[in-house]
Amino acid sequence: MFINGELVDAKSGKTIEVRNPSNGTVVDSVPRGSVDEVNAAVEAAAKAFPAWAAMPPTKRAQILHAAAEKMKAAVPELAKLLSQEQGKPLAHAVLEASRVQENLEYYAGLADKIRGDYVPLDDPAKFGLTIRRPIGVVAAITPWNFPLTLMANKICPALATGCTVVLKPASTTPLATQRAVEIINSAGLPPGVLNIVHGSGAEIGDALVSHPKVNKIAFTGQTETGKRIMKLAADNVTRITLELGGSDPMIVCEDADLRRASAATAIGRFFNAGQACLAVKRVYVFASVAEEFMTKIADRAKKEWKVGDGLAEGVKMGPLHTEHQRAEVEAQVADAVKKGAKILAGGTRPQGDEYSKGWFMDATVLSEVPDDSRMLTEEVFGPALPIVIVNDLDEAIAKANSSVYGLGSSIWTKDLAKARKAVEQIQAGYTWVNDIQVAYDQLPFGGSKQSGFGKEHGLEALDGYLEKKSVVLSAG
Repeated sequence: MFINGELVDAKSGKTIEVRNPSNGTVVDSVPRGSVDEVNAAVEAAAKAFPAWAAMPPTKRAQILHAAAEKMKAAVPELAKLLSQEQGKPLAHAVLEASRVQENLEYYAGLADKIRGDYVPLDDPAKFGLTIRRPIGVVAAITPWNFPLTLMANKICPALATGCTVVLKPASTTPLATQRAVEIINSAGLPPGVLNIVHGSGAEIGDALVSHPKVNKIAFTGQTETGKRIMKLAADNVTRITLELGGSDPMIVCEDADLRRASAATAIGRFFNAGQACLAVKRVYVFASVAEEFMTKIADRAKKEWKVGDGLAEGVKMGPLHTEHQRAEVEAQVADAVKKGAKILAGGTRPQGDEYSKGWFMDATVLSEVPDDSRMLTEEVFGPALPIVIVNDLDEAIAKANSSVYGLGSSIWTKDLAKARKAVEQIQAGYTWVNDIQVAYDQLPFGGSKQSGFGKEHGLEALDGYLEKKSVVLSAG
């Protein structure tokens, strides 16, 4: 682990093996931390906070820019580690590793641009100010599907504002994150500003989010875990940002460009083997173009998404991350078929010796999926896509809003009136019109309903790490 500027082992001497989901081999191991390491990391972050917060913002920006350069040089190393521990294809791991450098650059550019306000008051002998101060120690908890991206989403705005951080990555994907923390620290961060501890949520998660010296929790993960964190945070009234599950609807209208829409659907569903909170998870297609659209997306699933080891040449989709994850998606598909759905592509495991030791699943497309099926009422965290035929936009929006989730959404149409109606009425934190579901640093990202609250990305992300304080100045 990395605590107070030093690499440390667990006091217990215990470790966690990290295995490659493509073949089950051990990639490496990390220390299995305990409450002792959590306490040490939080104390280190609390001790480092006053000096880091008081550091001139231009100096903090310089350190973050330097960290970005070091991260850029480390992309090949980090990408290989990420592919081995998570399973994603190497090309996709390179994209994710590059996002850390981009995120550091973006928030380094904002570090010295945080401002307050001048506020006139009724008494001419007085005037008001607002100032914005860093909130303190941040507990950042990240999942296994995009370990580096979701780490960067939290630590970059936190460090830019003057907060200090204790990071806990998922215990199945700690390696690339650990290395990234070491590299960022080597750019000149004072000891204790950025720390990382390892262990399961059951072992150290509760201790971290319940610690009285943690001032902010930034969490990405399952909705049920988010609800538990909310309850624990309530004891200390700790500020919290939750980026939780999603079941993003896509609406395909009768005037859509079906070639582009089907391509975006395939990427939105099968990228990272469908293991993304922000992903196309339900398609509502108008009846007049349903057959053509379903043919196109089924063909793409069969022909374009080669499954295999993430480090193998030409692979476009790696394994699911765990055996449990694959079993869950297979059970959701089986439930839909039992209730009347038809499989248009996939629905099976790829055959051959190269797949025998990994958690592989073919890209899967289903039609005639009933509304009460698990695929439409739950989050599907894998490469399986349900398609539902609708008669008009009102029906599509109603079905899109029927989920308890409200993270992302999209619509494909040439009709500006239809697009505007969808943008205004779909209950989601993000809506794309005629475009692939890619989040941008410049735009705030976050969900509604049981997809969570608070924002990452954009200027708005800074607000989660800052307190606005009012000041009254009198002439005396």
